[in-house]
Amino acid sequence: MSEIKIATREAYGKTLAALAKENGDIVVLDADLSKSTKTAESKQTAPERFINCGIAEQNMIGVAAGLAACGKTPFVSSFAVFATGRAFEQIRNSVAYPSLNVKIAATHAGITVGEDGGSHQAVEDVSLMRSLPNMTVLVPADAWETEQMVRWAAEYEGPVYLRLGRLAVPQLPAENRSFKPLSGELLLPGSDIVIFACGMMVDQAMEAAELLRTEGIKAAVANIHTIKPLDEDFIVDQAMHTGAALTVEEHSIIGGLGSAVAEALAEHCPTPMSRLGIADQFGQSGSPAALLKHYGLTPEAIAMRAKMVLARK
Repeated sequence: MSEIKIATREAYGKTLAALAKENGDIVVLDADLSKSTKTAESKQTAPERFINCGIAEQNMIGVAAGLAACGKTPFVSSFAVFATGRAFEQIRNSVAYPSLNVKIAATHAGITVGEDGGSHQAVEDVSLMRSLPNMTVLVPADAWETEQMVRWAAEYEGPVYLRLGRLAVPQLPAENRSFKPLSGELLLPGSDIVIFACGMMVDQAMEAAELLRTEGIKAAVANIHTIKPLDEDFIVDQAMHTGAALTVEEHSIIGGLGSAVAEALAEHCPTPMSRLGIADQFGQSGSPAALLKHYGLTPEAIAMRAKMVLARK
């Protein structure tokens, strides 16, 4: 992995600011958190199309829906726990139900928010957004992928949820990479087990695969950056090729990537598998590194869980 670390929220802020300058239809809305969500950069490039809605996420979603109904392309941002939790009804009825062209880019998702604790650590946001008809759910693994997703979302017609993090994360090797919207991405071929990961866990999965290779275990690593619509054909092909699967996510194992993959395999290709993530509990205060270790989301823990799945193969 690259030694350079960049937070996906940082890449979002820079990309959106550039797009807002280029595209007069883009309107940026924030819930008084623009310095943290990095939309403050858009205020510099296109101040006439930047709206601080205050600490009122529900109203912000309603404003965005109205702008979309008038032909604009609104990007709305807040912390993930507020964007999806506090404003769920408005997203459901004002955005997803009429399938309006609103882009919800939520930052500070997952436990790596760190010391802010369980009240601010969204570990159910993907589950909430994935349950909504018409909603596309994207989870970028690094800054490069974030930029590709933001640019794609600006051109795509329909509701999009983009999950972003606070923590600076390593950049995946850029050689031969290309962002294919709504498709799974095989980063590392393997024949013994496939590790499906999303977000910052993709880097952790790649490190886990290296550990497994020292023991003669060839693990494939797949970046599932699009949780919905899920690339079921890709998931099934990889599971059939390896005969075992593991999902890894910085999110509850209920309703997120693990659930999505388990549902696909149960219906199309029953396979020995396991889901690694937050196991039906809230987060807690601590440093990001300490929390990842506590919840078993380190390369060592991933490798250990992979071997447990292989024992059932």
